[in-house]
Amino acid sequence: MTTPQIIYVMSDATGETAEKIVNAVLTQFRDKPVRLRRISNVRNKAAVLRGLEEIQRHKGMVVYTVVNRDLAQFVQDESETRGIMAFDLVTPLLSQFSKFFGRTPGQEPGLLHDMDEEYFRRIEAVEFTVKHDDGQEVHHLVHADIVLVGVSRTSKTPLSTYLAHLGWKVANVPLVLGIDPPRELFQVDSKRIVGLYIDPQRLVELRLARLRHLGQDPRAAYADIEEIEEELRYAKVLFRRHGWVTVNVSGKAVEETANEVLVKMNLK
Repeated sequence: MTTPQIIYVMSDATGETAEKIVNAVLTQFRDKPVRLRRISNVRNKAAVLRGLEEIQRHKGMVVYTVVNRDLAQFVQDESETRGIMAFDLVTPLLSQFSKFFGRTPGQEPGLLHDMDEEYFRRIEAVEFTVKHDDGQEVHHLVHADIVLVGVSRTSKTPLSTYLAHLGWKVANVPLVLGIDPPRELFQVDSKRIVGLYIDPQRLVELRLARLRHLGQDPRAAYADIEEIEEELRYAKVLFRRHGWVTVNVSGKAVEETANEVLVKMNLK
């Protein structure tokens, strides 16, 4: 059996992004047995030398991403001295960008990984929020960063979605008069729950628009002012009883409401 050749990914951060690039290239060499090894957080000459000693010992190749120009040059020079095949993923690109922007790069390691982490955190938050919309999967409520509670048409879903795109895992639970909320709601830390309320007349307008859109009778109890006032009284009593933060969504854009939620929860 052919012994795999070893490609090392050396990085001043995690090396995750560089490894993805190398793996993409390796798809064109599927017939070659290869092992990838990552050497992360290489930020000084001593760390470079330790890494190169291992690479030389295993007769490997090194692909490196080091944004500090002096350290990147040190990696290249030492690799050549030791007869190690080396490829710099970052410096040529930084050089071209510097010409294009007319300024030198910041040379701060780890920024790309930080961007990746933020991106994937938001994706995870959006996926969580979609799965926990409108009272779904209540057994996972304790894993939410924010739980929004309110009667129908108090902007729970659009607000949840907006907050999710900011990176927060959000669940929302509808309140229905005469039906107890799920017991899992009361297992969540009360500091992570926000009660949403709205002006009764504004809620009538929203519900009437909803009924018309669905082709249903606008005289239904769903849009009756007395029924709505009773629902809102019930919701406010529940909010006070459990000490939940409350936010009035009347006449506010979702961005404004989201900001108020984060401020009141001390998340901003």
